[in-house]
Amino acid sequence: MAPRILLARHGQTQWSVQGNHTGRTDIPLLDTGREGAKLLGERLHRAPWDGLPGVEVRTSPLVRAAETCEIAGFGERAERWDALMEWDYGAYEGLTPAQIKADRPDWLIWRDGVPEGESLAEVTARADEVVGWARSADRDVLVFAHGHILRALAARWLGEDLTFGARIRLEPTSLSVLGWAYGAPAMERWNDTGHLETA
Repeated sequence: MAPRILLARHGQTQWSVQGNHTGRTDIPLLDTGREGAKLLGERLHRAPWDGLPGVEVRTSPLVRAAETCEIAGFGERAERWDALMEWDYGAYEGLTPAQIKADRPDWLIWRDGVPEGESLAEVTARADEVVGWARSADRDVLVFAHGHILRALAARWLGEDLTFGARIRLEPTSLSVLGWAYGAPAMERWNDTGHLETA
């Protein structure tokens, strides 16, 4: 079996609603974020996922991801791993894109990085570490983490430069699956939020 990596982005926080860059600041989930995590967990415990028996689970140690993992019903199986923490935004922590672009109109994090924070090379190295771990054995893995690091993981899974992350959106409490097609790394599912839809 070729291993796949299932990606779960954490639920809504006040800063994710407002668009603030939330790197290492430990912002808790909103009630809507907790409800989303519950719905994601219910989905993953129904067919065809059936609770993902045999899947190795890891989570970012930051509370918004770890709590999403716990509420979704995977907390007891999960190992916390610093490699899954969000991009360290340095001087841009807490700022919105509009605030940053007031000083740097052409700024793009995927190309330009951030001052006083984690470099593009450092984020790439962390993403590569996670991809290497995911491919290291004949089992699927499930990770609970954050928007930018998960987009970086997708880019590196596909063998793309980190800048590819700029072209793939990822919503809170979404489910994505990175797998294989014709023997090559591929996206099987991306930014799936069907579990959040209500009648």
